[in-house]
Amino acid sequence: MRQVFRAVMRSLVALAAVCVFGPLRAADAPLKVAFVYVGPVGDAGWSYQHDIGRREMEKHFAGRVQTTFVESVPDNADAERVIRQLAVAGNAMIFTTSFGYMEPTLKVAKLFPNVKFEHATGYKTAANVVTYESRFHEGAYLLGVLAGKLSKSNTLGYVASFPIPEVVRNIDAFTIGARSINPAIKTKVVWVNTWFDPGKERQAAEALIAQGADVLCQNTDSPAVVQTAEARGIAACGWDSDMAKYGPKAQFAANTQNWGAYYIEEVQKVLDGKWTGNRATVRGLKEGMVVVTSLNKSLKPDAAQLFEQRKAAMVAGKLDPYSGPLKDNSGKSRVPAGTTMTHEQLMAINWYVEGVEGSVPQ
Repeated sequence: MRQVFRAVMRSLVALAAVCVFGPLRAADAPLKVAFVYVGPVGDAGWSYQHDIGRREMEKHFAGRVQTTFVESVPDNADAERVIRQLAVAGNAMIFTTSFGYMEPTLKVAKLFPNVKFEHATGYKTAANVVTYESRFHEGAYLLGVLAGKLSKSNTLGYVASFPIPEVVRNIDAFTIGARSINPAIKTKVVWVNTWFDPGKERQAAEALIAQGADVLCQNTDSPAVVQTAEARGIAACGWDSDMAKYGPKAQFAANTQNWGAYYIEEVQKVLDGKWTGNRATVRGLKEGMVVVTSLNKSLKPDAAQLFEQRKAAMVAGKLDPYSGPLKDNSGKSRVPAGTTMTHEQLMAINWYVEGVEGSVPQ
């Protein structure tokens, strides 16, 4: 009984020390950095792409940094438990890589003020919490431009995960891009309410095809949509990572992200003692965080040329998908001519642009 009591007391003392003083590290010991993923690492999708960045960062620092990750962590109470355990384990820096981890990250950060927390796609910061995200809608717009050139039925299909602003932004930008080519195009959306469920994603893709969609896009993590398109002989875009191996004929391009450069930059700040909280980083095509993969060679030259022109204009700051005039799908003016949506407005968007059918679920 005494041994159990002593063990419990040692654990409590260790926890208190980490909370108050932060992770203790010998001068020559590697910096411990942890990652929390919402889906399985696998070989495609959101978590896979973040893990590529983690491995790139660890390789860059060659023994000065030691990383670990926990995959398939749901964005509920489990997330708070996992994040807390990683802090207790002595990780000096923790990256939580999904929107739903925002509140759990903030709660744990209050308990561990000397641990650095970085949250992907959220909008709340603190003295030891920063956020980071990409302007992923830029890539979605470019995929929409190609979809507008490819569609013969004037109907696009979009498999969506959760009705949060980052997903709505991508659906809208995809549609804006497509309608800049063909104003008759409509986008149909099926919400699956999950980030990763190949079965549901496949069913949603089939439902959209049954409704006449001949080009598919997605904001989910598995390659099921691309696989379905390949089997049905239609076009699709990869998402978060290059999914061409699952649909070499179907995938006309993929909207991906390069996280490695950002992870290297942020870890270097910690090693140099220059990391600060209460920051928000947003990067896009110009900064190389958003990367659209090589185009399928089956695309017609005029489509590829137009894609490159629009991409160059966006990188140069001459094109913004959310410049007015823009109306929502009820005909209401949302962005007047001569104005552009602010970052804050984009972070809160909850309406469909003209051309998207239905309404955003509440």
